[in-house]
Amino acid sequence: MISITKFLIGTDNFGDSLRYRHGARATADGTNVGHGPVVAWNMTRSCNLKCVHCYMDSDCKKYEGELNHEEGINFIDDLGKFKVPVLLFSGGEPLIREDFFKLAEHAVKRNIRPTVSTNGTLITRKVAEKLKNIGVGYVGISLDGLRETNDRFRGEKGAFDAAVRGIENCVAVGQRVGLRFTINQHNFKELGDIFRLIEELKIDRACFYHLVYCGRGNQMLQEDLSHEESRRALDLIMEKTLDFHARGLNKEILTVDNHADGIYLYMKLRERDPKRAEEVYELMKINGGNRSGIAFANVDSLGNVHPDQFTQNHTLGNVKEKAFSEIWRDTTHPILAGLKDRKPLLKGRCSRCKWLNVCNGNFRARAEAVTGDFWEADPACYLTEEEITGGVEDDYILEYNQSV
Repeated sequence: MISITKFLIGTDNFGDSLRYRHGARATADGTNVGHGPVVAWNMTRSCNLKCVHCYMDSDCKKYEGELNHEEGINFIDDLGKFKVPVLLFSGGEPLIREDFFKLAEHAVKRNIRPTVSTNGTLITRKVAEKLKNIGVGYVGISLDGLRETNDRFRGEKGAFDAAVRGIENCVAVGQRVGLRFTINQHNFKELGDIFRLIEELKIDRACFYHLVYCGRGNQMLQEDLSHEESRRALDLIMEKTLDFHARGLNKEILTVDNHADGIYLYMKLRERDPKRAEEVYELMKINGGNRSGIAFANVDSLGNVHPDQFTQNHTLGNVKEKAFSEIWRDTTHPILAGLKDRKPLLKGRCSRCKWLNVCNGNFRARAEAVTGDFWEADPACYLTEEEITGGVEDDYILEYNQSV
């Protein structure tokens, strides 16, 4: 996750304290020394929509074997002892679970910040008030474009209007809410309209996701942006972020699932603001790039533990049988062990990239989906060969790369 606002403007938000805290690279098991990872819990696979890019391949039905309430409580208790800072309740659609509010409230009692990833269609004013009252730190609502595009992606007419009402209800009660938008060929041209919507609906935060090929999203491999389109998308996102700031609008803008974004932004800044560029590089050094298997974990609805939500084909253990904290620190699994020290294992362009220490090889799920090899180069990296291997680097970049 790349904080575009922090890089361009220097603003501070809650997530920045996890991503850009000194000492973050010193641990192989969490966001920082003494803390566990951020955990995304797909608490149910059931969903009231059928999105074409769903990595969970969810449907509107009951799935057997999901963690029950008592198992969920025990799971959260262990996360609290492991000092997990954030638990992301996801799905399917998490608000379908009848015990969602009790579980989220229990996370608060265990000093874990609960956040929610939802399609927003079930957030009435009353639901928004309950989210606010129990202490949910952030609600991320997914949209995939304007009305026609979104409803086609979500598989249901009226999904856009229902999600917008959910956003409006959160805003009305003071619940921090954000937009989640996965960029692809079908909605790329609506990016400008999405920024207008962010302003009109008074949305606090927007995360722009790169497509990851897994679940039903795997069928969209040919519908991802070209490398040139990815660069154009970042140009627009940076431009709109600066425009919001210039007009006094406090918006947190992030991109997700492609650490090439931070490097691309840095290279742009070097041309117009070298001092700011150096500060951005320091932030990237602190973060270290992709931290799946290190500072980010996924637990699916059955209790299976994965390095992230996009690598559910690799299971590290199950929380019904063993505590999450034990599974996460057990490096007998070759994928988990490799992710915690992946640089020697990376192949192709990643293995010879001069930015590896601030990218960490990006998303393994995309590499595996395209090549069949978990450690091959990420095909969504849009940096050119010259940008990853050529040119004269600044002295502080050379010094840093030689020291790690």
